[in-house]
Amino acid sequence: MLTVMRYRDDDEAVAIANNSQYGLSGAVWGTDAERAVGVARRIRTGQIAVNGFGPGDAPFGGFRQSGLGREGGGIAGLHQYMEPKAIGMPA
Repeated sequence: MLTVMRYRDDDEAVAIANNSQYGLSGAVWGTDAERAVGVARRIRTGQIAVNGFGPGDAPFGGFRQSGLGREGGGIAGLHQYMEPKAIGMPA
């Protein structure tokens, strides 16, 4: 899911992003990479990407109601959050 909202300045953008009981991950996009990194540092999430997405092998976890602590990175860490399901289909 992606939410796009207008904001007046960087301070308001950070306040909007941090005004949530969740904080699993986020992203900051902008033409000024230095400014985007500055904003990203102020957002309370377990993972945050600037102008892209985070590495798949990074530790996985969040802040607030998104969980405490970190699972190992990579697919093994993601498996901690998955429920296996078998689906059978006729041949």
